[in-house]
Amino acid sequence: MGEFGLADTNGILALPWVRPERTSEGLGWERLYLSKQRERPYRAQFGAARSHQLILHLGGPVTVRRGVGTPRERSRRMPAGGLFLQPSHTELSVELGGELDTVHVYVADDAVQEAAGGGTPVRLAEEFGSDPLLEQLVLSLDGVVRDWEPSARTYADQLGALVAAQLVRHHQAGPARGPEPFRGLSDHQFARVRDRMTDRLAEPVPLADLAALAGLSVSQFSRQFKARTGLPPHRFLLRLRVEQAGLLLRTGTDPIAEIALRCGFSHQEHLTRVLRAQLGTTPAALRRAG
Repeated sequence: MGEFGLADTNGILALPWVRPERTSEGLGWERLYLSKQRERPYRAQFGAARSHQLILHLGGPVTVRRGVGTPRERSRRMPAGGLFLQPSHTELSVELGGELDTVHVYVADDAVQEAAGGGTPVRLAEEFGSDPLLEQLVLSLDGVVRDWEPSARTYADQLGALVAAQLVRHHQAGPARGPEPFRGLSDHQFARVRDRMTDRLAEPVPLADLAALAGLSVSQFSRQFKARTGLPPHRFLLRLRVEQAGLLLRTGTDPIAEIALRCGFSHQEHLTRVLRAQLGTTPAALRRAG
């Protein structure tokens, strides 16, 4: 599967005056695209896309109208933290009434259908509103792009799966589907996934690859992995990386920078930050203690 990018969006970001401050382009994200920018007032129509569009307003209030010039026209004075949701496969006619800093997240429709369980297709609603969890997930994704580390790939995938799941659970056009039965990975599934994580500590580990090992969708895998371990996959992987780095620091003499790269950290300073946060110590202190 190729990288999800600007061509998979509905075209707002292609407006000539939109100059993104940062985007997820080039990071290899397969079903998610993010862009952070300042938008000028405009009125325009956009074609349907295969992605769901989620816009987080970072400022405001500002007036937004959708369905402009149609019987379904609606207007809302949107505050900071407001969310604008445009479902996939639907055309958009919109007017933005003032300058505004925004974060756009585009989620592939197949990710949303997967999060719904893959049965009867779900439709999302056209919405103005707020959702504190979605707001935090969007801000977290923007932080991942701003401070990108290749080792954060699994975390980014996890955030994307959570966005899709929240959209299904609380933003459907029809009745919400019930949750799947709560269960964890089997011993066999967990062993295969743990072994893959251990073998690829030094590499980005896409969540989709781990889910495929377990024979599950990404959303099913994320829930069942956490039910088994008590941790989301990216946190468990980070713990494995920290444990291996600690072992090598205590028992070996290889340079700290080399150990950092071998264990999946971008550089020595990255390893130091994580060890301080996780263990309250530093690589040099662990080496001395060994």
